[in-house]
Amino acid sequence: MKKLKHEGELFKAALLAGVRYAEGRKAVEFEATDSASDKALYVYRLLVHDRLIAPMPEEQISEKTIRHRLATWYARQLPDGHPLLS
Repeated sequence: MKKLKHEGELFKAALLAGVRYAEGRKAVEFEATDSASDKALYVYRLLVHDRLIAPMPEEQISEKTIRHRLATWYARQLPDGHPLLS
């Protein structure tokens, strides 16, 4: 797993985009007390269910791999030359 240059920032943006996507689909309504880890896991599973990202084997699922997978998913949606991709 190759670390992205701005992975932390990409993950934050991916989590926001994923939460908007999930709430826009009326699939979930997150509470203010929900942790980022819980949100990330839910968004990951929703994106896998919707076939927007490839699933990982269950034994490989961890907070670190989910963060990386979401950051990669979001990075692929950004236009070329975006500051987070440099």
